[in-house]
Amino acid sequence: MSDGSLSQDEIDALLQGTGGMDLDEPKPVGSDGLTDSQIQQLTSIIEGTLDTQGSNFAMLLGKSVTIGFPEASQVPKGELTSAIGDEGVQIHLDFENGMEGSHGYLVSTDTALAIAGPMMGLDGIELDDAAMNALQEAFSNLNGPVITALSDGTGKNVMSSPSEAEQFSSKPAVRGSKFLRLEYQVTIDGASAGTLVEYYEVPAVAKMFGGGSSGGGMGGSDPLSQAMSRQNQGMPDMGGFGDLGVPGMGGSGGGNMGQGFGNGMAGGMAGGMPGGGQMGGGYNTSVQSVQFPSFAQGGGHASEQGNIGLLMDVYMEMTVELGRTKRLIKDILGMGEGTIIELDKLAGEPVDILVNHKLIARGEVVVIDENFGVRVTEIISPLERMNNMT
Repeated sequence: MSDGSLSQDEIDALLQGTGGMDLDEPKPVGSDGLTDSQIQQLTSIIEGTLDTQGSNFAMLLGKSVTIGFPEASQVPKGELTSAIGDEGVQIHLDFENGMEGSHGYLVSTDTALAIAGPMMGLDGIELDDAAMNALQEAFSNLNGPVITALSDGTGKNVMSSPSEAEQFSSKPAVRGSKFLRLEYQVTIDGASAGTLVEYYEVPAVAKMFGGGSSGGGMGGSDPLSQAMSRQNQGMPDMGGFGDLGVPGMGGSGGGNMGQGFGNGMAGGMAGGMPGGGQMGGGYNTSVQSVQFPSFAQGGGHASEQGNIGLLMDVYMEMTVELGRTKRLIKDILGMGEGTIIELDKLAGEPVDILVNHKLIARGEVVVIDENFGVRVTEIISPLERMNNMT
């Protein structure tokens, strides 16, 4: 067992840099896959969002939705669809802006129809353009809490591209070769809706959680790596430098490094710069890690209620629209008292209820005491609201 002192090879390596030593070439981040710790960090963050994801799905479908805990595995591209079959729908939500990498969801055709049908309020639908648009909206809402949680959990700006859904047969089109696959069991109104597959390209996850599973460079067995490793772990005694006899490096300008450089290196290596002791005028630097408070994951409903509570006293403009029409400028200029304007609504047809000029519901006009009112008879479906925005 080592007593903590440096060997002559390690001393030479520190003084001469890396010259003459055979250091491993650094490997691409995540090229050898993810560590168990990295996978655990990611799945722990994802598990904390499952309640919110299920609530978002339930609001869109108008049914109760439960998303089970994920089963994680690292697989090559060819095995991504092993749990759902070789035909289905792929929703691209790739990472971008510094965290580039493939990311998205895969569902079988049956699962896609089980999601799109309730959103559209129809049974027996096909995977046409309207159904694909519904799936894009659904998975954008599913992905939102995930992106937020990853940004908070990693301290990095994690962003994804707009959702894009497409059907696949045989194999989905994904960039990359190795992926972290998460498999979720989804139930809708208590009945199984199938398996939902979420995939992350391995290098993207490695970037989020601080590098790949294999190092090169500082993690090897060369003298410099061993020296740096031991110092970073707080190993004692750099006294081996005391008798090196390098001119001009002593604290008093003497003929050798002396104990000053030995102690300075011992304290400075862990702090990121050589200092302390008698070197360079003699200063002592105490470096400590910053401790940040942790953000609790989970409790999606409580967090969601707390956030929406901040907006409860914000006013929004609500308008009831009886109808509309178009007229020529000459007709408008010729209007006077008693002019009757015919609207595009039929008598007895529901009026539109708008919030901030966006249609959200329809209703019928009623009289309350001496004031007009509206009784809500229909809430606009998420799909119709989406179409109104485009």
